[in-house]
This record gives sequence, structure tokens and C-alpha cells, in this order.
Amino acid sequence: MDISRNLEMSSNSPPPRPAEVCRELLGALKASEGRRKRRRRDTTPDAIGLAVKRDLLVRAVAADPDPAAFEAWLLEQCEAAGEHEGGVRAMALSIFEEWRLAHDAQSFRDWLAGGAPSDDTSTDS
Repeated sequence: MDISRNLEMSSNSPPPRPAEVCRELLGALKASEGRRKRRRRDTTPDAIGLAVKRDLLVRAVAADPDPAAFEAWLLEQCEAAGEHEGGVRAMALSIFEEWRLAHDAQSFRDWLAGGAPSDDTSTDS
């Protein structure tokens, strides 16, 4: 999917940089962790997925890829994962969809910029 054309057409303000959105998504992961800890089942798979997602988000913040190249950057991360590509690909797709949503939905962008408040945020992590 070529998002670069959509980025140019969707608003007058510059699109948020992937690193900026990923930094804010890292904050939103705290709520996911809070929900995971309260579940009454084995949440090991959830913890693994969140760890993979957190790692990708941290790397995206550090790399600060260009918005038009973010999808390709995520694909490179998947290919570099080798035998673990499936889980990384699932989390990369989630991140890409959230980045697109942050670009297209101002309310989501505002929620992220406001620290992604949630009643599920864990205070003991």
C-alpha cells in the first residue's frame, strides 16, 4: 500500500512522523499491560506480543523513518526477524495501522498526544 500520496492529500498540516506517533504508542502500551495483568488466564502470549511491539516501537523512535518510508522500514524489521518474522509482522501491521489512524483521525491523535489516558493503565509497572 502506497500511503505517501494519502499523506500529501489528507491535510494541510504535515503528517506526524512515525517516531512521534510510536513514542506516544509506547505510552498507550501501559494500559494494555494493565489489562493483561488482570486477566484470569495465562497471559504469556500477550506478554510476548507486547514485548515484540514495544521493541518495534522503541526501534522506530530511534530510527525516525520518513513517513513515506515507514511501511518499508517496518517490512525491513520483519525480514530481519528471521524465524520470528510472523510475530514481528503481526505487531508491525498493528503499529502501521495505528500510525495511519493517528494521521487520519484527529481524535485518536489527540488521545495519544494527551498520554493515552485509560482506566486500565497499570500503576505498578
